Parts: sequence; structure tokens; C-alpha cells
Amino acid sequence: MDAERALSFVEQHGVVLVSGRGGAPRLVEAIVGEPIRGSWWAHPRSHEIFAVLQRLEQSADLALCRLVEGKLTFVHRRLWPALVRLQSAFAPERLARVHQEHTPSGKHVNRSSGFAAWIPASARRAAQQLSRSEAESLLAAVLTPGRRVAAHRQRSPTSPARS
Repeated sequence: MDAERALSFVEQHGVVLVSGRGGAPRLVEAIVGEPIRGSWWAHPRSHEIFAVLQRLEQSADLALCRLVEGKLTFVHRRLWPALVRLQSAFAPERLARVHQEHTPSGKHVNRSSGFAAWIPASARRAAQQLSRSEAESLLAAVLTPGRRVAAHRQRSPTSPARS
């Protein structure tokens, strides 16, 4: 799978894991067309995988973050308004955009920027037109099963407990 097809795969699914196992499709397996056991770095097509991932990371249509279970996740821009609407449901580090760099020494370094720094104004505006339940439906695959966003709110210390 080339970068263009990989981008279509992410667009279709909205949220995909780069390689970790979790509640979303795995992009590296889609790239090579088969399950990968262990690290994809050891796969015979690792150079191809790396090249596709590098191209996708540069796409203005995708954000790389740790949305799904803290694992590297691509999120297509069509879901960014839902992220804005539900940002309180996620730990801030899950929404930080990750940029992977290879330093001149060959070391692999992850740099991140907070959600407010990378999310475009257009996504903020679109989020205003989105209901909470619509946003939850769009991100259902990454929200903990059975746990709606309203359940994430903390009761204040003076709020009565419900029985």
C-alpha cells in the first residue's frame, strides 16, 4: 500500500493505530496486507512501512497523537471537530500532536505540541455545530465502551452522591 492508499485508509476509518493493538485498525498491517507479529521494524517491508508513515505524518489531513490507549494514532481531520467537542474526555497528553524526528546522530525523538497549539480554528468552529452525542458517535471506537463523556465529569466535593 502506498501513501495515497494509506491516507484513504485513515480517512475511511477516521482513527487508526500506527501499530499497537487496541480499539482501532492497525495501519502497518494494512500497508503490508498481513498481520505483523512483534515489531514492524523487524518486518521484511519495514523500509516501505517507514516511508509511508513518514509521508502520512507530513499530511495536513492527519494528526499523529496518542489518542487510543496512549499508543501512536493517526486521526483524520474530519474527526478533529469531535475531538474539540470532547476534549475534556481525554487526558491532555492523548491529544498532543506527536512529531517524530530522526536526529543527525540517528536517534529517534518524539516531540509534541499541545492540542490548543495544533488544532485549527476551522475545527473549533465546526465543533460548535456538533452536539455532544454526535461527537461521541464519531469517536465511539476510541471512547471506553459503555462510558459516555458525561460520565467523565467529576463531581464537586459538595455535590451529593447519587445512589
